[in-house]
Amino acid sequence: MAILFFVTMINYADRAVLSLAAPLLSRDLQIDPFEMGIVFSAFGWAYVIAQLPGGWLLDRFGAKRVYLGAILLWSGFTALQSTVALLTGTVAIIALFVFRFLVGLCEGPSFPGNARIVASWFPASERGTASAIFNSAQYFATVLFAPVMGWIIGVFGWPEVFLFMGAVGIAAAAVWTRKMHEPREHPQLQDAELRMIIAGGAIVDVPSKSDSAPTRPPIGETLKMLLTNRTLLGLYLGQFSISTLTYFFITWFPIYLVEDRGLSIVKAGLFATVPAICGFLGGLLGGVWSDWLLRSGNSLTSARKIPIIAGMLLSLAIVGCNYSQSEALLLVFMSLAFFGKGVGALGWAVFSDVAPRSAAGLSGGIFNMFGNLSSILTPIAIGLIVRETGSFDLVLVYVAGSAALAAFSFLFLVGKIQRVGAPPSASMRT
Repeated sequence: MAILFFVTMINYADRAVLSLAAPLLSRDLQIDPFEMGIVFSAFGWAYVIAQLPGGWLLDRFGAKRVYLGAILLWSGFTALQSTVALLTGTVAIIALFVFRFLVGLCEGPSFPGNARIVASWFPASERGTASAIFNSAQYFATVLFAPVMGWIIGVFGWPEVFLFMGAVGIAAAAVWTRKMHEPREHPQLQDAELRMIIAGGAIVDVPSKSDSAPTRPPIGETLKMLLTNRTLLGLYLGQFSISTLTYFFITWFPIYLVEDRGLSIVKAGLFATVPAICGFLGGLLGGVWSDWLLRSGNSLTSARKIPIIAGMLLSLAIVGCNYSQSEALLLVFMSLAFFGKGVGALGWAVFSDVAPRSAAGLSGGIFNMFGNLSSILTPIAIGLIVRETGSFDLVLVYVAGSAALAAFSFLFLVGKIQRVGAPPSASMRT
């Protein structure tokens, strides 16, 4: 779990590094808000495209090898974004778009890989907390890296921050190689622990590439199941809406602080850490709360839905920023909103509960693909709103509306939470 948290933290820091560099980068390269939104969306286009092949690679070759290759590649392309400083005009913008696209392409297997590892290492009664831990790394990435990245940009310049994050990713790959194992291959796993996680519903043994054909259903049949199940469709919409808040935070939030609220880049990096800490704490609370509800005798459906809906409703507090003139009130409303977002960000826990055993990687790819369509739409929509209105007021309403849509989706569209394709007798009480 510590390794997943560490790698996911770097994953999100590499997504967010452009947002901190953007105020100076856009000035140097003369990029307007709408063009900046398109550059931000490059990551999302590639990330969404990569989900199905990434999930297939995870099912075929295993999480350890696929994830290692992904870390090395996305870190290299993060570092290469520094070379855009050597270019000018349209060529520089195109190069930045391409490098961001390649980062998104290489990060594609990351979250399906996280979910697959959690599903194989944790019983259902611990899965909410485990998923919340790796998901909360997105906030801790800001807590740890935003002040450092802001300082590097302020002291050395924006190209150097991309080199720094690339080097951090290479170091993470070395740790991953030494420490990450599948359950049956881990040198320190005890038989009692293996029996416990299997009894709790962990997917320890999945079909491998050497399995006979009848073991694995045809991919067309699997895709039809994954794209027509009501609970999965509601889960896709809910994750899309939750991810809108995430992509506002890691793309436009620092620009909002600098250009709309008048903070310096260094101060914006420090300012962003408080909502990030609140999101991190909310993420941990949401997972612990969900697992506590389950152990206290509540159904799996109630244990997952209650924190999600409550958290998304709390996230509506972000609209209060439109009515706050002081930095203190701005900080309060943003912190409440991202605390709620953290509490409600249990989509991956729900996915781990419902993913079919024979296609954990592919189904994770589809889930992440739908969820991260927001990584395309959100940056472009916000850039267009800012360009047309000259302010972020409607942006915050847009973000709050996404939180409300997420609550609606989990309340009315997602049905009973149980593993897709499992007979009723094999599922936990829902």
